[in-house]
Amino acid sequence: MAKSYKMYLAGKWVASDRKIRVESPYDDHLVGTVSAAVKADYKKAIDAAQKAFAITRTLPSYVREGICLHITHGLIKNREKFARMMSLEMGKAIKDARVEVDRAMNCFKIAAEEAKRVGGEIMDLDWTVGSEERIGLVRRFPIGVVAGISPFNFPLNLVAHKVAPAIASGCPMVLKPASKTPIVALMLAELIDETELPKGAMSVLPGSSKESTPLIEDDRIKLITFTGSSPVGWWIKAHSGMKKTVLELGGNAGVAVADDADVDLAVSRLVYGAFGQAGQSCISVQRIFVHEKVYDQFIRKFRVAIKKIKTGNPLNDKTDLGPMVDIESAKRTEGWIKEAIDGGAKLLAGGKRRKRLLQPTLLGNVKTTMNVCSQEAFAPLAVVFKYKNFKSMINQINNSEFGLQAGVFTQRVKDIFYAFKYVEAGGVMINDIPTYRADHMPYGGVKSSGMGREGIKYGIEDMTEIKILGLNLK
Repeated sequence: MAKSYKMYLAGKWVASDRKIRVESPYDDHLVGTVSAAVKADYKKAIDAAQKAFAITRTLPSYVREGICLHITHGLIKNREKFARMMSLEMGKAIKDARVEVDRAMNCFKIAAEEAKRVGGEIMDLDWTVGSEERIGLVRRFPIGVVAGISPFNFPLNLVAHKVAPAIASGCPMVLKPASKTPIVALMLAELIDETELPKGAMSVLPGSSKESTPLIEDDRIKLITFTGSSPVGWWIKAHSGMKKTVLELGGNAGVAVADDADVDLAVSRLVYGAFGQAGQSCISVQRIFVHEKVYDQFIRKFRVAIKKIKTGNPLNDKTDLGPMVDIESAKRTEGWIKEAIDGGAKLLAGGKRRKRLLQPTLLGNVKTTMNVCSQEAFAPLAVVFKYKNFKSMINQINNSEFGLQAGVFTQRVKDIFYAFKYVEAGGVMINDIPTYRADHMPYGGVKSSGMGREGIKYGIEDMTEIKILGLNLK
């Protein structure tokens, strides 16, 4: 029998008459039911968070460190439990789910370290006449109540990227996890509830976008950190008033494979980058640009690699690619593939769908205006182009409304730094895929891909304000 989960409201487990049914994308069975929050619940959570801020802002760094370490150890102890639930909720292959739990552990471990380094600096102010014997003490202070809105595709690690810096910086948080995958976030709340974090400083409230509008409208929310689609993110920015916003949005990442590249390395990484997690990542590889000298070799090896990908039950250890999260997304992508083929694109691999399971698909001879190229696929779908000139190819990568991350496979130092300088994206990965992300690095995009940066240290910077104390020692 499926378990029923309560929401975590200001340190208490609260049931609601409204329920969210969480069903497996693989076989539609009921994973669990979750109490859904309404506007009044979000308002109560904000009330409690505002009161808790009087305590969290004064918590010593060793206490904040200890809270993060307790959560780390809880994730270690319950690794398989979290991974299994992730596979059930969203259809993520169990081996990828285990990696995600490990990354979440690392987030809280990093946060434990960064909690001791929020600090500041001493600066001399005597740069001009009249400021002799003046010194500035610069420090960061927690900003206040933070609203976190997380997506379905990384239901634990992207929650950790919001929760961990909030705890480390001394900010209370009201978190709205994705309605498709709320259970893992509630399981994390169970670990948080065991810590010394003041009750009221954390709420995890699954609910609809309509009911969660207090997170956007209430002036006591000082920062909104949102990960999700570009249209929703920019809508939040337009309606959030004077609040600070951090937006981690969509992408259609481009990758170059130069004529001097290690083709075998590129193939092995790009197969994962394009099709891992059913392509449901904003830094999933979508557009591949291959130099004409190695194009045929690359295509031959890439098609062989695609055939080795095992699709099926995400709980099977041998499965590489599970289902897409819902039937609408799978059908939409299937429609885009058909539209491209009807428009002259060549199907190089895959293209078939069985319910939510879409074969890993590669298309060639694609026009840049086609949806499979210009829009975010968020599916196991990639398109490939042949190029001749490196600088012109960089312009092709930039021919996108998105700019999250990009990748370049080459050994030429000059080309590496040219790409670093001119690729319009928040990150450029050399001899690797744009899907690569270390959890302590600054991560975020430009253009329609968002604003602000995640990564624990950089999240803490967003969740704190700089204040200077000017000392006149005359």
